[in-house]
Amino acid sequence: MPMNTLALIAITWIGKEYRFFGLDWSYLMVLGFIGNALFSMRFLVQWLASERQGESIIPVSFWYWSIAGSLLMCIYFIFRRDPVGILAYLPNSLIYIRNLMLIRKRKFAFTAAAPSQHPRETG
Repeated sequence: MPMNTLALIAITWIGKEYRFFGLDWSYLMVLGFIGNALFSMRFLVQWLASERQGESIIPVSFWYWSIAGSLLMCIYFIFRRDPVGILAYLPNSLIYIRNLMLIRKRKFAFTAAAPSQHPRETG
């Protein structure tokens, strides 16, 4: 089966609508809801971490939730062929990944600057 046929089958299956609780649903909508839930989880994670710390902080997990939600939302908008949504979410993951790289760089710089071994006294 050619790749174009597989893609057409997948898009047709994902876009097929079903009636549930009097509302029209599709697998594509479910994907969008999951992406939205993942993206929203970042705020819950940030809020709980800030409450624990007693000040506003952004934990590293915030960026992972952001990447996951952003990628799923971008896929959702690609399937919907919605250029506004695609442009809204496409660059986000790159920015979130860059933030993780900067965090990792800072942690490595901090551990490299800290003495890892203490000289033993000879005596």
